[in-house]
Amino acid sequence: MQYVLLMTTCATREEAKSLSLHLVEQRLAGCVQVVGPIASTDRREDRIESVEEWLCLIKSSHELYPRIMAAIEGNHSYETPEIVVFPVLAGSERYFDWLRTQLQRD
Repeated sequence: MQYVLLMTTCATREEAKSLSLHLVEQRLAGCVQVVGPIASTDRREDRIESVEEWLCLIKSSHELYPRIMAAIEGNHSYETPEIVVFPVLAGSERYFDWLRTQLQRD
């Protein structure tokens, strides 16, 4: 099984917590860590904005990525939520054994 770390941000802690619970309850993620608040600066409609956000670090498998992306897009307050996926190249085999038991099985 190939593991991934997905990253998204939410406008509020409550939204991040709700998204985290949804992903774990549906067994799309084994664990979601919510970090924040963080300060984000970007350009929107030709002006620079700085906002407070909550960062979600989502641990899952590559095969579940499309379903996680759909879940984020369907449960997010942003029109275009940030969704970035990083491959996990190495890590603790004991953690991976645990993660495998938490994820959806077909």
